[in-house]
Amino acid sequence: MPHTVLLAEDDRAIRNALERALTLEGYQVMAVADGVEALAQAHRNRPDVLVLDVMMPGIDGLQVCRVLRAEGDRTPVLILTALVETADRIAGLDAGADDYVVKPFDVEEVFARLRALLRRTSPVGVGDPIGGAPAGGAQVGSAPAGSPPVPEAPRQQLPERFIEAAGIRMDPQARRAWRGARELELTRTEFELLELLVRNAGIVLDHSTIYDRIWGYDFGPGSKNLAVYVGYLRRKLDDPDGPQLIHTVRGVGYVLRED
Repeated sequence: MPHTVLLAEDDRAIRNALERALTLEGYQVMAVADGVEALAQAHRNRPDVLVLDVMMPGIDGLQVCRVLRAEGDRTPVLILTALVETADRIAGLDAGADDYVVKPFDVEEVFARLRALLRRTSPVGVGDPIGGAPAGGAQVGSAPAGSPPVPEAPRQQLPERFIEAAGIRMDPQARRAWRGARELELTRTEFELLELLVRNAGIVLDHSTIYDRIWGYDFGPGSKNLAVYVGYLRRKLDDPDGPQLIHTVRGVGYVLRED
């Protein structure tokens, strides 16, 4: 079955062109012109992925995303925006979006980002660490799905499905994460980025590796996408009086470690 895309874009020319391109690429497209209809369509026929323009009359794309997330809908969302400032990108992440494309865009980039988002909805994600075995003392396993999470338990009593490093505990099956006793509220992309860092704690991951594992596509040295997500993840992880966990290795990438 083809993947279904709900496309919300008020510019008729862009909407029609993107609908044609997505259809030729093999997607089943539901195209609408505003946020009100986007929400109605999402409620009637839940798509596999949403492509939302930010600046639409009435309910804009970010508000559509906020409503869906408040309802517990975790369908991947790709934002189309002409706004390029960091604050605008952060606003999209705050709303619960998973990724964004800046206008004017190359349709091949849209295809690449959609493929990456759809891959991440399957059971196989960033599960295996780079190089095969867990690094940095991370613990992995596969306990039965019914085992209750016990994040406050001593390390030897944690269910085997948990991973842990640098004071971070994660349950990839339940998609939950804690720093100490504090549970972290993470978007899909934030969770997968943190999981990748935890599974490879102590190892410097270069930009291209992270892009490939999280987005499935290397957007090149000019992209600020990764830096925005790392900054946003740091805001949720770090305590005011505690050590920073995600460290920047200039010109290379990022590493998770406790100094």
